Amino acid sequence: MASQSCIISDDWPGYSLDLFTYPQHYYEDLDYVLIPHGIIVDRTECLAKGIMQDIGDNNIVVLCVLKGGYKFCADLVEHIKTLIRNSERSISVKVDFVRLKSYHNDQSTQDMQIIGGDDLSKLTGKDIIGTGRTMKALLNNIDKYKPKMIKVASLLVKRTSQPDGYRPDYYGFEIPNLFVVGYALDYNEHFRDLNHICVINDNGKGKYEV
Repeated sequence: MASQSCIISDDWPGYSLDLFTYPQHYYEDLDYVLIPHGIIVDRTECLAKGIMQDIGDNNIVVLCVLKGGYKFCADLVEHIKTLIRNSERSISVKVDFVRLKSYHNDQSTQDMQIIGGDDLSKLTGKDIIGTGRTMKALLNNIDKYKPKMIKVASLLVKRTSQPDGYRPDYYGFEIPNLFVVGYALDYNEHFRDLNHICVINDNGKGKYEV
């Protein structure tokens, strides 16, 4: 069952930065808060409930996409574990990690690197939940191991002009085609320590450009 998402319109002005606390070293680098941390947490809990409704009594291997997916993955897994503890089902949850790298500054590149994953052959016959933003290359790599089921959960989906844009099975927010940072999403390794999801401004892009 695909998740219902919270759609953020193109004309949504966001929240003023003055309404929230965030690291002082980013005071001149952001335009506005797109999604506050509290709303992220609530939506992640909702996604966990949807996953548990669909997964049945099958054991789960969570494949977390680093680095941008680590906060979402950690929170999602905690919600899933809480739901399991409060149910009568006996389901094990294991977590593995892989890294996909495809950005240079704020531009997505065609060069996709898949880094890590101890031994993907152990996914054979398992139920997999992937968490992260860039999925097509990873799914092609995982599919050859013939897992029993693959479900992809992503916190964000961007609206783009691409007709073949990938849609995960579960996603929290559909957002405009903006470059966002925070909640572990980075710009050249900066802004991961920002709890809210925010829109970076030109000053921030220039300051941390490589």
